[in-house]
Amino acid sequence: MFDTIPSTTGDGDADQSILTELTRPAPGTALLTVSGEIDTITAPHLEAALDTLLQADDATLVADLQGITFLASSGLAVLIQAAHRAERSRRRLHLVASGRQVRRPLEITGTDQLFDLHDDRTSAGLPAGG
Repeated sequence: MFDTIPSTTGDGDADQSILTELTRPAPGTALLTVSGEIDTITAPHLEAALDTLLQADDATLVADLQGITFLASSGLAVLIQAAHRAERSRRRLHLVASGRQVRRPLEITGTDQLFDLHDDRTSAGLPAGG
């Protein structure tokens, strides 16, 4: 379905744009890498990128959110919806998130239980250096 699909959204202002990139770093694994701020303006772009990730036939779906600098409730809602969609296809969404920007909202709301959380790509089963 994809080899590498980079995408950006926003108005060019670094504070209101995100970068997403879909890759296959290992057989059977689809990886979405996201960086920037996730708010009401950028959440639809995150949703579209996650939709593409979830359409992959790969058994392992990973979203690397280490580059996210802010996660608003609209972004959290998009992640929760993606987790439920993955579950309907009998898969779990793996999140790579070591910073408070992403982990704290997930933990406070109790929605961290919907995901397999990892501190780095290696613990998510991805090749080192990828």
